[in-house]
Amino acid sequence: MSISHYTVSLHYDRRLYRQDIAGSIAHARMLARAGTITGEDADLIVDGLKRVRQEIEADSFPWDTSLEDLHMNIESRLHQLIGPAAGRLHTGRSRNDQIALDMRMYTKEVIDDTVRALRGVQRALVARGQEFRDVVMPGYTHMQRAQPVLFAHHLLAYFQMFERDIDRFRDCYKRADVLPLGSGALAGVTYPTDREFLARELNFSGISANSMDAVSDRDFVLEYLASGATCMMHLSRMGEELVLWSSREFGFIRLAEEFTTGSSIMPQKRNPDFAELARGKTGRVYGNLMGLLTVMKGLPLTYNRDLQEDKEGFFDTVDTLLATLEVFQGMLSGLSLDVKRVTSLAAASYVLATDVADYLVGKEVPFREAHGIVAELCRYAESQGKELEDLSLEDYRRFSPHFDQEVFHITARSSAAARDNIGGTAPDRVAKALNQAEKLLEEDTDGH
Repeated sequence: MSISHYTVSLHYDRRLYRQDIAGSIAHARMLARAGTITGEDADLIVDGLKRVRQEIEADSFPWDTSLEDLHMNIESRLHQLIGPAAGRLHTGRSRNDQIALDMRMYTKEVIDDTVRALRGVQRALVARGQEFRDVVMPGYTHMQRAQPVLFAHHLLAYFQMFERDIDRFRDCYKRADVLPLGSGALAGVTYPTDREFLARELNFSGISANSMDAVSDRDFVLEYLASGATCMMHLSRMGEELVLWSSREFGFIRLAEEFTTGSSIMPQKRNPDFAELARGKTGRVYGNLMGLLTVMKGLPLTYNRDLQEDKEGFFDTVDTLLATLEVFQGMLSGLSLDVKRVTSLAAASYVLATDVADYLVGKEVPFREAHGIVAELCRYAESQGKELEDLSLEDYRRFSPHFDQEVFHITARSSAAARDNIGGTAPDRVAKALNQAEKLLEEDTDGH
């Protein structure tokens, strides 16, 4: 590699062409409004920039790596197309506030894309929750069966995680939605600059208050990376459960063929590679966050070339997260649930022990005493190779005289129904939660 290529960013910053051209069009129009350039020159510049955009989108643009970056390529091509008027475009502007503008515009757009993708996953979760709203399954703590829950309740836990992710991305949008153009290299510009006009043209709700901060701020990128890392963590947790649930040991679900792959040597295998890759890709997203945090931690004000390193990891996180969200929407929509097996395990492995203890509490036995009684009861049942449902009333009475025939009315379904408080797994509560989730999705149609 030639050493001259060390500073080249064109191979990755070219994805910002739409934002760069939109910013330049607005800047040219602002210069004309202020009388800094003529209306004729502004019209030439705007028409030329639109031709440049058409060439890029038609894949006919003559990219020149010797020009180092996207901005210089566009300006050079503009000069070829319209002549000397192109040289007036950069009046009252620096590449420092230009790239800050491009990055903010891009971030706002990908936040909208990310929120829409998250809504897609949420819709898949709610759809499957409605489909299996009456199915009871074992809930887990410490990866051991703990208490019965509705399958839909389990899915809605992820709905809530993704709702928090959406809140984080939307909060990041507020920080990105600040116009930096007009800050110049670091101190502002000497030409008349109508920043309010620029903000309206480019759809920014705020204008940066300090030129030095504006050209060196990448907090909004860090916030997206942090929000993306948290979201990938949630997806990775779901991926882990899909891997477990699709295994023979669990046998809860079967993933659609397009989301599994075969083994190179074992013909019987259907590996959950998409879910596994989501777990693995979470690490690279974490790395992108740490990479930019490390770049930023020692930078003096204002612009330093280190900031060129804000893009590749950011773009990689965007691409990784959006692709993963698309995959999960498909995996959730296409999986099949083994209702019989899930239901049969909902009361197995002494999952109803807490309910039996609560039953004793209803007989005025102190909870701690009831807890000890049922712990002994479970040890006894295990020693006999029996589930709680296999024990006789005589077996129960060996541990407490408070047991009577009512203890046999305790089932996985009654256990779930008993958790009838806000946020609980009772069928009525889950039905309301599903309906509330559907209403939220219906009302939030624009993704932002």
